[in-house]
Amino acid sequence: MSQRILLLNCGSSSIKYQLLDPQVGVPEAVGLVERVGLEVGTITHEVGGEEFQEARRFADHTEGVAAVVKMFEEHGPTIHDVVAVGHRTVHGGSTFVESVKIDDQVIAKLVELSDLAPLHNPPGIAGISAAMQILPDVPHVAVFDTAFFSTLPAEAYTYAINYDTTHDLGVRKYGFHGTSHSYVSKKAAEFLGRPLGELKTIVCHLGNGASISAVDGGVAVDTSMGLTPLQGLVMGTRSGDVDPGLHKYLMRTGMSIDAVDTLLNKKSGMQGMCGYSDMRDVKSAIDAGDEKAKLALDVYVHRLLSYIGSYIAVLGGVDALVFTAGVGENADHIRKMVVDRLAFYGLTLDEEANKVRSKEPRRISTEDSKVQVLVVPTNEELAMAQETVTVIGR
Repeated sequence: MSQRILLLNCGSSSIKYQLLDPQVGVPEAVGLVERVGLEVGTITHEVGGEEFQEARRFADHTEGVAAVVKMFEEHGPTIHDVVAVGHRTVHGGSTFVESVKIDDQVIAKLVELSDLAPLHNPPGIAGISAAMQILPDVPHVAVFDTAFFSTLPAEAYTYAINYDTTHDLGVRKYGFHGTSHSYVSKKAAEFLGRPLGELKTIVCHLGNGASISAVDGGVAVDTSMGLTPLQGLVMGTRSGDVDPGLHKYLMRTGMSIDAVDTLLNKKSGMQGMCGYSDMRDVKSAIDAGDEKAKLALDVYVHRLLSYIGSYIAVLGGVDALVFTAGVGENADHIRKMVVDRLAFYGLTLDEEANKVRSKEPRRISTEDSKVQVLVVPTNEELAMAQETVTVIGR
């Protein structure tokens, strides 16, 4: 029996989508809306070996979802016989610790939780609302990013602040991109032909949003994002780690707390440092001699290296360093910058392998590298589809 699932993955500036039956595992159609909110965006729809693309402005994620539906209507296949729609949902707080069917109460709670993920929950909710209007007669399922990191030990998820505050308000590290980190760590073990339970893996999920995780035997033991997706690595528009005292310092200059939040989430990171949030634009600017862009990339790599080094210590060594997501899978110059600076630990890059573009998992380290360095394309959609089928079958 067919179990065709439509999957929507609304990121901070993109919408990935797939139509697939998880029992088959091969998508009938895939697509990507890029640069949502920027002056010019694109939507690419692939079906039956053909690719259809349109360039236009998508003001927000509602317009993006509408464009997705239009692509299905114009180029197929039909989406009116799907059995469910699965939605990547970033933050469930302490309320949602597993995937759930979406109803009005769930949406209301997600709205309440938006302050914890201001770049992701709002577009995710917009995607949910748009899809529920278009396909009102099928169940919609929220698949939460935080689930994989429910295994973090207390020493990793606890913030060193007043105990009553952390306990009463649920203040702790939750972690995000969990669906991706879980999928990629498993695929890395499969590619290496080794049992997942014996591998120490560091997964670098690098996109407009970016996170890194330490995975010991398939179990997450640390990750860079925290209470919100703002903590951790330098991202497209998010600052990542800053001195917590920065908030009060900026407020003393006259900024409101909302203005500070907007600054750190939407006007910082690569965008704030050099004016470009897309790494392709950053590279073009560097090639043209832009010193701000060069410094921004140096800061980006420095932060990433700092986390990799700390996670090697947390894990007590590492067997595999894995790059995934848009930047991790495609920016060979960033991978080279990282691996070259880890040469002291015995990592050696295969220069030619690193330049290869592929949708398949691949090794980019040399045969004598102490640590295996891999590029493993993420497939959050397949993992989400499997989870969606599980939920509607309960």
